[in-house]
Amino acid sequence: MTSPSRTSRVPQRFLPVIATFVVFIATFGTGSIRYEGFASGQVVANLFIDNAHLIVLAVGMTFVILTGGIDLSVGSVVALSSMIAAAGLQAGWPAWLAVLASLAAGSALGLLMGLVIHHFQVQPFIVTLAGMFLARGLCFLISVESVSIKDKTFRAAATGSFELPGDVVVTYSVVIALLVVAVGAYVLHLTRFGRTVYAVGGSESSARLMGLATGRAKVGVYVISGFCSGLGGLLFSLYMLSGYGLHGVGMELDVIAAVVIGGTLLAGGVGYVVGSLAGVLVLGTVQTLISFDGTLTSWWTKIVIGVLLLAFIVLQRLIVRRREQ
Repeated sequence: MTSPSRTSRVPQRFLPVIATFVVFIATFGTGSIRYEGFASGQVVANLFIDNAHLIVLAVGMTFVILTGGIDLSVGSVVALSSMIAAAGLQAGWPAWLAVLASLAAGSALGLLMGLVIHHFQVQPFIVTLAGMFLARGLCFLISVESVSIKDKTFRAAATGSFELPGDVVVTYSVVIALLVVAVGAYVLHLTRFGRTVYAVGGSESSARLMGLATGRAKVGVYVISGFCSGLGGLLFSLYMLSGYGLHGVGMELDVIAAVVIGGTLLAGGVGYVVGSLAGVLVLGTVQTLISFDGTLTSWWTKIVIGVLLLAFIVLQRLIVRRREQ
């Protein structure tokens, strides 16, 4: 007969996500104690406003890492998306066409990389590295200079906001990011495609023997990541009101760090979109703590993220080892 303590134990797959939320509460609590005005609704809202593009990218990256893959092209696709939108608007395109072109470019590159990975059995690291260079090069084919966005529709979307109770102001980008999180969670947990993604990450050969469409899932996650990168680029262009070939340099590493800190196993098969959202909030909270302090350089953000990333990788390894025993 199973003891009550064993039946009430938290499943191991939830432990990394719980740890992420604990870290977020601890870091935010530290800021609330040390700095006056830190524990305000607007500070929380600013975490979402400043990192809306990163949240969207993290959703796409979660899909990819759940299959055991990786996507190094997301930062470059953010830059490409912003350049397509900015250059298109400068050329007189309507706003909706610039948006569609940016999303289509990201999705098409994701589809291309997914097809190469699946049909030619090339490591995702190599294929997406090539995609990273390709997207970055295309940016500078469009323009080597920063392109300012002066379109009235884009500027209205960038400056538009609405007020929540407590005089908290939130931008439209936050709403889009949270909708992407909700859709991502729905697809992963309530659709056949999502279950196949988890199955591929758990054991691709077993998923194939079960008759699941593993190839479609492997290609599909890179299309989703490409689409999210295109959308993230649009949100980033709204945030910066410009397109530039050097936007998003190193952003892919921040996204991967956020997803891993959010509890998604690099080996694949375990992870949650909500955990990735929490991972982004942890990174944002660390940056906010450093800006409130005023005496520390921004490089401390990288140091803290590196320590957290190592800690969560060790936690992941311990969980995998316990599962294998």
